[in-house]
Amino acid sequence: MASSSIYKCGSYRAFLSFRGEDTRKGFADHLYRALELAGIHTFRDDDEIKRGANIAAGLQKAIQEARVSLIVFSKDYASSRWCLDELAKIMERRKTDHGHMVLPIFYHVDPSHVRNQTGSFASICQA
Repeated sequence: MASSSIYKCGSYRAFLSFRGEDTRKGFADHLYRALELAGIHTFRDDDEIKRGANIAAGLQKAIQEARVSLIVFSKDYASSRWCLDELAKIMERRKTDHGHMVLPIFYHVDPSHVRNQTGSFASICQA
């Protein structure tokens, strides 16, 4: 299946990166709905990619299309290789496209744990 066929509709204005087990049925859903109600077409992987589609290509395309990436750092975000790969792709894009805005959101996480890679974020160094 071609990556162009995995999207429901056109380009995205925002890319939402989150650890599903931590926030999908709560914070991430509320944030997604609020962005969509505000007219900001937002990508989130749990319902935008059809089952069996080339997920990596779809995520890369969505990250490249988005004007802003919102990263919801939650307790177990760093334990997910998938989340860390998304984060790496987002930051790679940010290096080459200074117009791409990256907004961190700290959900029940001390920002210093992310910055200093301590607590549940110490696993980043070991990954």
